[in-house]
Amino acid sequence: MNQKRPKVKKSRALGIALTPKAVKYFEARPYPPGEHGRGRKQNSDYKVRLLEKQRLRAQYDISERQMARAYDRAKKAEGKTGEALVVELERRLDALVLRSGIARTIYQARQMVVHGHIEVNGGKVDKPSFRVRPDDVVTVRERSREKVPFQVAREGGYAGEGETPRYLQVNLKALAFRLDRDPNRKEIPVICDEQLVVEYYAR
Repeated sequence: MNQKRPKVKKSRALGIALTPKAVKYFEARPYPPGEHGRGRKQNSDYKVRLLEKQRLRAQYDISERQMARAYDRAKKAEGKTGEALVVELERRLDALVLRSGIARTIYQARQMVVHGHIEVNGGKVDKPSFRVRPDDVVTVRERSREKVPFQVAREGGYAGEGETPRYLQVNLKALAFRLDRDPNRKEIPVICDEQLVVEYYAR
């Protein structure tokens, strides 16, 4: 799913910084890329909802099909569909590897999972979309621990990008974490008006 479009341009187009590197570029040019980036644009209700859906998709780096499936599951959950959707996405293995501080970006987290460096409850999992459940323990595989990215993670090199969410119990020295409970929407560090996303799919 990792797209070839430069992350900085994509960040500016969506109005959110998708990587730590994009933050400084975003501060210098806080408007969409291209010669008409600064111009005034007429935004229809559809376009506003579409942009919000694209922003949420980009923060988890998932395909439209994966997003639609997550929405279908969220519709069946108790409570507000929008909040359930974000919680559903946050329980993805790659998202939690990022939140734990083991990876610096969602793109790196996905690569770690796909390349077989991550275990859940002692078994190798190479699907980024794997849904982690409360009390699941996620660790870096023994044979992968001496690779440079994991050495950086062990020393807290990626943890400085943001606070560890309260729903995770993290031990970076051991390159391990546990999902203590389902996240609450307000704890999830994602920039999104999820109600607009629900309206997009319900149209």
